[in-house]
Amino acid sequence: MTKIAFIGAGSLGFTSTLVRDILTFPLLRDAHISLMDINSERLDFAKTAVEKIITEGQYPATVSASLDRVEALANADVVLTTILSGSTEVWRHDIEIPKKYGVDINVGDTRGPSGIFRFLRTINPMLDIVRDMERYCPKAILLNYTNPMAMLCGALQRQSFITVTGLCHSVQGTSMMLAEWIGAPYEEITYTCAGINHMAWYLDYKWNGNDAYPLIHKAITERPEIYNTEIVRNEMYLALGKYVTESSGHNSEYNSWFRKRADLIEKYCEPGTGWNPGEYAYILKEYQQTEKTWKEGVRVKLAEPLTPTDLERGQEYAAFIINALQGGEMFKFNGNVPNTNLIPNLPQGACVEVPVLVDKSGFHPIHVGALPAECALLTGLSSGIEELAIQASLTGDPTLVYRAIAHDPLTAAVLSLAEIRAMTNELFDQHKDYLPQFKTHRV
Repeated sequence: MTKIAFIGAGSLGFTSTLVRDILTFPLLRDAHISLMDINSERLDFAKTAVEKIITEGQYPATVSASLDRVEALANADVVLTTILSGSTEVWRHDIEIPKKYGVDINVGDTRGPSGIFRFLRTINPMLDIVRDMERYCPKAILLNYTNPMAMLCGALQRQSFITVTGLCHSVQGTSMMLAEWIGAPYEEITYTCAGINHMAWYLDYKWNGNDAYPLIHKAITERPEIYNTEIVRNEMYLALGKYVTESSGHNSEYNSWFRKRADLIEKYCEPGTGWNPGEYAYILKEYQQTEKTWKEGVRVKLAEPLTPTDLERGQEYAAFIINALQGGEMFKFNGNVPNTNLIPNLPQGACVEVPVLVDKSGFHPIHVGALPAECALLTGLSSGIEELAIQASLTGDPTLVYRAIAHDPLTAAVLSLAEIRAMTNELFDQHKDYLPQFKTHRV
């Protein structure tokens, strides 16, 4: 029996979807699903959803739910983290304080001033989880879905012997989107994708072994409905020659080209027709709305019977990874791992996102080689900033936080150094109770 612990199991849609996928593997049919969350109401709903999958799928699996993290982790083989540090009333300031200074943010969970402060708050509970793993399930693997992915994984990977990798939906999601754009069956697509989380690049993208980039280029330049779906990413492709992972809303924050003026936001960000348009504070507004309405939506969903289609396996990486770790078929995925010369022109030791093979013996990252120079310039800057933020947290030095934010491309395009210092101090003042690793909170 494999024990799989979900820490932050109140992420209801994710938990039930992943459990559904896990139980479709013969090796994992009898798994014990251990659910833990700090919100008892969400935890109860998650347990009910998992019980429903087990019952209607006629699996010999079992499920438990606990508010006690140690109980949930004890003797686990695999741990998944999907936590959120603080409610919207805490992290809304990550978005709203920069806006006061002129830094317009769409999502704010990965990099820039908002992503850095989310990391500085979230690394503390994540370290608590890993320390508990060291004591109560020291052989377990940690699969992290919590953002900011690269900073959290990078910090954990250098502070614990626990094997940690980060998983993100953007690589397979974008690869599916591109296949749809060119009319290719997805099972006929192969690719090599590498970089850092949310800024990895399809170094090659092939349909039945043939370069499909000419077809992607044709779709973007000749079909307005495709260009308008992902304006920011399509413009980045036209400029840099490779397609980047993660949505236009996210990527509009990661450079100096799209969000530094209101007219540019209107032209390139707000017309987006994808799931994540570029409007200010989009994800914050979504979470605030969800906080008000989630209970009724979950009740309705739990009351509906599951169909055979509802129990079919999806494409979630973690289920395939767990199956491989338990002795099933080897699996290849894009994971977040330390850069051991896997990408020579990105910082060594930094957390990079590269192809990884996994089998019963563990993870085997694949050497990709150097990124194209035009992609490495942007990616290397973001990776270096993430390294500064990690060092700031490890050393408790607020000046390193300021210096990291000072180099952020969007922030630097909008603010002076004095303004960045003032903004950083205001963010520290707001969040100081969540940042015990800093002895002082002034820059």
